[in-house]
Amino acid sequence: MDEGIDLGEQPFNKLLRVTKAATRTIPIVFAVGSDPVAIGLVVSLNRPGGNLTGVSLQQTTAAAKRLELLHQLKPAERSIAFLVNPTNPSFSAAETREVQSAANVLGVDLVVLNASSTSEIEAAFLTLVQRHAGALLIGGDIYFISRTDQLVALAARHAVPAMYTYIEQARAGGLIAYGAHLAELERLVGVYCGRILNGEKPSDLPVQLLTKVELVINLKTAKALGLTIPLTLLGRADEVIE
Repeated sequence: MDEGIDLGEQPFNKLLRVTKAATRTIPIVFAVGSDPVAIGLVVSLNRPGGNLTGVSLQQTTAAAKRLELLHQLKPAERSIAFLVNPTNPSFSAAETREVQSAANVLGVDLVVLNASSTSEIEAAFLTLVQRHAGALLIGGDIYFISRTDQLVALAARHAVPAMYTYIEQARAGGLIAYGAHLAELERLVGVYCGRILNGEKPSDLPVQLLTKVELVINLKTAKALGLTIPLTLLGRADEVIE
């Protein structure tokens, strides 16, 4: 790889595009939350072309559903905050469009908060309180996985019901999550890596869509927040943490 290319501070999707531009021969297996065609990683899902293939979680399409579920948890709430990572603009813009459309249908005032660092996440929660948002939807950007402990702690400190994208975040103390298993994502990426190491070409391996999502509710966190989870939500949950 060109020694002049600095990958250290790149947002993940941009890093992938920079890596793609740096080599046309080394196989690359990716895992992304957005549409890999839309962000320019592959030509098509069925025939990726080139040296890249992988797995897409299609997070933006499930974002509206997360807002709907959060609204069911707090149906009287007229203002809900939405946390996005501004350093990943193509993904955050697509996800925000989906969530804003759902908010318009629900009659909810959406307060969009931007954060891409520890200090900015802290500031976002202060803004949330100042804007009187009664619940928080955390975007699907992969950066927020690395900040799970901070997000859970801040939600508890400010007594804010928060909806997460990855079910592992609910298992780590988050109130509720609607999304895919990261373990399944990692398994699929590993399978493709194995197939490529055994001689298959990335261009011949269709991009896989990880479409199975689950609803996980953490009753311990709900109790700490003084929340009663509606029976309609509990009945739909794939996993309830007690």
